[in-house]
Amino acid sequence: MKILVTGGAGFIGSAVVRQAVRDGHVVINLDALTYAANLANVAEVADSPLYAFEKTDIRDRGALDAIFARHRPDAVMHLAAESHVDRSIDGPADFIETNLLGTFNLLEATRAFWVRKGRPEGFRFHHISTDEVYGSLGPEGQFTEATPYTPNSPYSASKAGSDHLVRAWHATYGLPVVLTNCSNNYGPFHFPEKLIPVVILNGLHGREIPVYGRGENIRDWLYVEDHADALLTVLARGQVGRSYNIGGENEAKNIDLVRMICAILDDRHPNGAPHDRLIRFVEDRPGHDLRYAIDPGRIRRELGWRPTVTLREGLERTVDWYLANEAWWRPLLSRDGVGQRLGVGR
Repeated sequence: MKILVTGGAGFIGSAVVRQAVRDGHVVINLDALTYAANLANVAEVADSPLYAFEKTDIRDRGALDAIFARHRPDAVMHLAAESHVDRSIDGPADFIETNLLGTFNLLEATRAFWVRKGRPEGFRFHHISTDEVYGSLGPEGQFTEATPYTPNSPYSASKAGSDHLVRAWHATYGLPVVLTNCSNNYGPFHFPEKLIPVVILNGLHGREIPVYGRGENIRDWLYVEDHADALLTVLARGQVGRSYNIGGENEAKNIDLVRMICAILDDRHPNGAPHDRLIRFVEDRPGHDLRYAIDPGRIRRELGWRPTVTLREGLERTVDWYLANEAWWRPLLSRDGVGQRLGVGR
């Protein structure tokens, strides 16, 4: 297939780009290169004849139309989004403009191209979203594809809105869409403002490791390369109009996750041990959801997919990658907001 990937220089998007090229697909990477994007994430495929890059903002409808006309893709994988909850608390406008208006523009550009092309049956628009649209769980239960949407942050609300737009474009215009909602991703090339890279890099530098509240919030963790494999599986074999929840089957409290990383650092970087001495509990994030947990039964039953990487194995791989790739993460530490407490909501 020839796949247009939006946000392909970001964390999850770049994993999709790398995997798709390895699988023999032609990939057009469309990215605006905002603060969290990095073309170094796709360096391994940059010289491939199967890869092309377009520096474009999904809010620019004219540029999108030109890209569709030039490349004539068989599918769209839409990952471009503002995604950091803390930043959405401080500056929600960027999330509304990119995640809602940008998705609207992309849907309209896609629909116009699809109609001009004669509404080909095999065309797909794959919208990639988050489990955060479902809100917060108590101690029991899991999110299913039928769970009502109750987003609690500007980020999750903007993603919920974009999910609804995609469904509406399928129901109203017949655009052939598939949707996925994933649990928390982690792994190589993760921008150093999210929990796991913050813990690793602060531990390596002997700096305090901040943990919100008492660290009791629970997340399901999905290794990013497993996620990329799942997304390409849904694109190829998912049922049109259907949504699929993608989980890592790896629930953990934040404090337990942080201590696991510290233990791995003790083994890999013993001169800083014990790293858990650096843990500090800090003021909680406003509206912090207590627990997310995915029921991945549909994707397992219908498409035969399930994760392959355990949490311990994935964390070890991730720590080892950061230890071996200082040249990648070092320049990112000077980008806007990195290393600062964001999202206090005041």
